[in-house]
Amino acid sequence: MTSHRGDAVSSPAHPLLRSSAAAVIRAGGPGGAASPSAALHIACGPEGLACARSFTRDTLRGWSLGHRCDDATLVITELATNAVTHAAPRCADAQDVRLGFRLEPAHLLLTVSDPDDRPPVRTPGTGAALEEHGRGLHIVDALSEAWGWTPAPPAGKTVWARLSAHPPI
Repeated sequence: MTSHRGDAVSSPAHPLLRSSAAAVIRAGGPGGAASPSAALHIACGPEGLACARSFTRDTLRGWSLGHRCDDATLVITELATNAVTHAAPRCADAQDVRLGFRLEPAHLLLTVSDPDDRPPVRTPGTGAALEEHGRGLHIVDALSEAWGWTPAPPAGKTVWARLSAHPPI
């Protein structure tokens, strides 16, 4: 996968970025092993964001990645908040925002897909410590190794962030 920092388009080569599953996916693998992927549709509202945080923590703990829970939960919350805030008027139903998680040998890929075709915009910060809006993608940039977005045919986009799966040193 070609990765970019910021608001550039990435290659949709990764299967999770091309996925169009319509249900919660967290099936066990062979021999009862945990699946290396999980997905969830969330409602466009505060209850959906609470569900996103819970699902993120539960999924990462199930993958023995408790050490990544705080950063991953913050990243997924920021991405989901952007999707819910900006895609909500375009939501055909209450659950048009989809979260995706993929565990790779050294990385955790987090994705949020929504029906809005417009790319994410990282607003220039004014430097004011108490800004209420416009800091989400700055937080994603600070906590992830890389992030970007890709169009999600037939309409919409997927914003992704890659975090290290290794424990902090």
